[in-house]
Amino acid sequence: MRLGLNLGYQTPWTTPADHLAIAQEADRLGYSCVWVAEAYGSDSPSILAWIAGQTERIDVGSAVMQIPARTPATTAMTAATIDSITGGRFRLGLGVSGPQVSEGWHGVRYGKPLGRTREYVEIVKMALARQTVAFEGEHYTLPLPGGPGKALKLSFRPHRTDIPIYLAAVGPKNLELAGEIADGWLAIFYDPGMGEQFLAPIAKGRAKVGKDMTGFDVVPSVPVVFGDDPESCAELLRPYCALYIGGMGSREKNFYNELATRMGYGEAAREIQDLYLSGQQRDAAAAVPFEFIDRTSLLGPVDRVAARMREYAQSGVTSLAVSMFAGDAETGREIVRSVAEAHRLSGTGD
Repeated sequence: MRLGLNLGYQTPWTTPADHLAIAQEADRLGYSCVWVAEAYGSDSPSILAWIAGQTERIDVGSAVMQIPARTPATTAMTAATIDSITGGRFRLGLGVSGPQVSEGWHGVRYGKPLGRTREYVEIVKMALARQTVAFEGEHYTLPLPGGPGKALKLSFRPHRTDIPIYLAAVGPKNLELAGEIADGWLAIFYDPGMGEQFLAPIAKGRAKVGKDMTGFDVVPSVPVVFGDDPESCAELLRPYCALYIGGMGSREKNFYNELATRMGYGEAAREIQDLYLSGQQRDAAAAVPFEFIDRTSLLGPVDRVAARMREYAQSGVTSLAVSMFAGDAETGREIVRSVAEAHRLSGTGD
């Protein structure tokens, strides 16, 4: 099991310089990949290109580049460019985001996300392979009919024509699609005790195209908090869990709330959402069960984190992307070093 780092978004509490310093420490320690997210603030490719230019070995990955934010051609151009300037260190993570961001921020209707994703990835692959892009689908038509547009191909030779593509997926149908058309899965709230349940739809998608799980990269983003007492460590993660389960979406459509329900926390998920959407965020955070946080995070002393890493590896995880809640660069570097030590103790490294 490889070790990765998920830096998340730029926030008021972290600066780009902090994230760069932490990524450079991960690079020095041999982490395999640093991932960067985007929602409706900082974009991921800008930060990734900046980090890539100031690191040496570590891969850089988007977790994610939002599908409604860019045309497939723009995504292919960006991926090919970053991969070329890094000498083949880019990984393209894609996701449809949610209805509120897609329609409210990007002005793109959210309907039929599976079909849209399938067409999008197909066009991206065509462009990266330097094929002449002519496509006629339900969601995308290239070139547009009846006008001056012509079918084009990428105008420079990229470093690779097979840049790894990852999908951020939560529901079973999305997981199956990831297995069918992608090279990896970007997971959130991954419980290693449910690994078989999570991975079965992916294996089904792989089987559709005559493949097994060999080479497919399972990459959960896993929060890590070190300390003597796991329950005290979990307190730092309560607002994060409540935001996703309670506030990332509407009452009618919240994928993370649905995921928590499928994981056996339906009653708690409803309470968290009710509290969060009524403006009681602190109470929503307090309502997150410790067991849920513990099952989906790395909490406690280094040896406990090492033992939990073994559970992740045994469940089928191939790349563990730790996310941290560090307010400054030095704290972040210390956490990165402690994670590396836990990984060494776990015996799960390649």
